[in-house]
Amino acid sequence: MIQLPDAKGELHTYAPRTEPLQAHPDGSPLTSRTVFSAAHVVADPFADISPDDPAGIDWDATLAFRHHLWSHGLGVAEAMDTAQRGMGLDWAGAAELIRRSAAEAKAVGGLIACGVGTDQLTLPPASLSQVLEAYEDQLTVVEDSGAQAILMASRALAAVARGPEDYLDLYGHLLRQASAPVILHWLGPMFDPALEGYWGSTDLDAATETFLEVIAAHPDKVDGIKVSLLDADREIALRRRLPQGVRCYTGDDFNYPELIAGDDHGFSHALLGIFDPLGPLAAEAVRVLDTGDVEKFRELLDPTVELSRHLFQPPTRYYKTGVVFLAWLAGHQSHFTMVGGLQSARSLPHFARAYELADGLGLFPDPALAEARMKSLLNVYGVTP
Repeated sequence: MIQLPDAKGELHTYAPRTEPLQAHPDGSPLTSRTVFSAAHVVADPFADISPDDPAGIDWDATLAFRHHLWSHGLGVAEAMDTAQRGMGLDWAGAAELIRRSAAEAKAVGGLIACGVGTDQLTLPPASLSQVLEAYEDQLTVVEDSGAQAILMASRALAAVARGPEDYLDLYGHLLRQASAPVILHWLGPMFDPALEGYWGSTDLDAATETFLEVIAAHPDKVDGIKVSLLDADREIALRRRLPQGVRCYTGDDFNYPELIAGDDHGFSHALLGIFDPLGPLAAEAVRVLDTGDVEKFRELLDPTVELSRHLFQPPTRYYKTGVVFLAWLAGHQSHFTMVGGLQSARSLPHFARAYELADGLGLFPDPALAEARMKSLLNVYGVTP
């Protein structure tokens, strides 16, 4: 038994489950959907650094977590916002992460795609040409690593672009240069307020038209789009307008079961931060979907939405804190320390509820370890047995 604080600060007794969900590793590819988990980084808790220093990374634990995801047949979306790009992880650290993860993926035949951005720039940038050059430098790093490129939304571009034409010109230039089809990433301002007005307009309908115009001009260079707007209806409408052969990868951490399941007009693949803690369960659900059993797929995945909505509640950009917290409880790392000190970004009641929801889903391979670690955190906050 464990005493957990609720949102009012009052303690209640919770009885943890004793057996985890049985989801055994199966590295064979998923067939009906292409599924990436955006993966977190593991900080080095013994790195003697200040808040202004480059991130200290525990490379062994970070790469071991990627192998965990690959062992279940999931792809890894590397150096994305889940890895704290722009929130503690700088470009130098991200470049090293890309090189190391891509090499590991090649060694085991794991699927990997890596984020290409402009976060080496100081904001605001001097010009569009400076933004383009930053994108090009990062694209070279990703392509040289052998990974697929994900063209991430850029704070620098949002800051300097004068309108839709600048987005059309810059993305057109990048897509012509890309050596292989890329994934285009549309990250909404709920994930990063600096991306307000991306694609040249705060009107999402107008922004969508510009986004589709970029794709229509270069359909051979766009493998797919990753949409993170937390709006299922908008994603469905958008994916129905994509050119033949261009995939939609849902990034909707609120509505992913229905979007992946699809409808009579199509479905979404997945590139999701929530699949970091849900990896084994998500892979099992998609394997069920591979057999055509949509009902069983929904039975497995629908109950996870409450946890996802909890972790991604506003301010949504701090969902990484919950993701790393659950990785610690699950035994994927030995500590709850984050790059940039973001372990302090959520409250104790938030952690308590995340623990309760994750435990209820059977996400912890060793429930006793998770309980002990939760109790140790409670003790730090002054909650004693």
